[in-house]
Amino acid sequence: MGATSLFEQLDHDRFRPTELARGPWDPDALHGGPPAALVAGALEETIAAFARDELTGDDGTVSFFPARFTAELLRPVPLAELTVATTVRRKGRKVCIADATLTGPDGKVCLSATLATIRRQPFDQPRSDEVAVPPSPATGWGVRIAETEHVMFAREGVEHRVVAGRFEDPGPATDWIRLAVPMVDGREPTPLERVMAAADFGNGVSKWFDMSEALFLNPDLTVNLHRLPVAEWVCIDAVTRLGTEGVGLAESLLFDEQGLIGRATQSLLVEGR
Repeated sequence: MGATSLFEQLDHDRFRPTELARGPWDPDALHGGPPAALVAGALEETIAAFARDELTGDDGTVSFFPARFTAELLRPVPLAELTVATTVRRKGRKVCIADATLTGPDGKVCLSATLATIRRQPFDQPRSDEVAVPPSPATGWGVRIAETEHVMFAREGVEHRVVAGRFEDPGPATDWIRLAVPMVDGREPTPLERVMAAADFGNGVSKWFDMSEALFLNPDLTVNLHRLPVAEWVCIDAVTRLGTEGVGLAESLLFDEQGLIGRATQSLLVEGR
C-alpha cells in the first residue's frame, strides 16, 4: 500500500517524509512546499501555545493571525527523518514572532523559518483594492507532468487546476492547487499549511525554461497574508522575472474562491544545465 500522507509523525517533533513529498530536482530530496508547510504548522502551534499559557487574562486568550512566513532553504531537505524545533523570539501581546529549524538525520539544519503574527481584534472598517478573482477551479484543467520512476509531490501530492497559461509552457500562469493527501494521517491540514504547500509552486508554474534546460531554484519563500483561505483550494497567479546575472524573482498573488488573500515571493538562482 502506498503512502497516504506527506509525513509520518514519529513523535511531537520528529517526522519521516513519504515519497509524496518528493521534489523534482533530486529523488532523495523534498519539494519545498511540504517542509515549508510542516514548519509553518509547527510555528502556528508554538505561538498558539504561548498565547494560551502566557497571555490569557480576564478578556480571554489572545489569538494571533499569521501575517508573514519566511523560509530559507539552506540545503536540500532529505527524504529522511526530520526534526522540527521552534522558539518564540518576540513575546508580544500585539505582535508575536517565532522561529523554527528543520534538521536532517546528519544533525545539519536544512531549513530555517520565521512566522510573524499579529493579534486578532475586531475592526469594522476594512479597506481594500478590488482584485478580480480568477475563474474557479471547476473551470480549469489539469497539468501534464512527465511520468518518472518516482512519485512526486507536484504530481501525486497535490491536484492542479490551471485557469490561465499552461503549466507545460513558458511564462505566467494561474493555477488552483489543492492538497491531495493530509500533512500527516488523521489530521486535516490547517489553512496556513494549505497556503504554504501551494505558494512554493510559483516558480514552477511561471517558469521560462524547461527543467532540462536550466535550474531555477528558490533558496527562500516569503508569504504575506491578510486573510486565510476558507476552503481547500488555493490559487497562485504567478509570474517570474529574470535579470541578466543568474538571479530571478517569482511573484504570486494568492487567492481563495472568495478573493485575494495575500502574496508570495521567491528569490531564484538561475543557471543553465
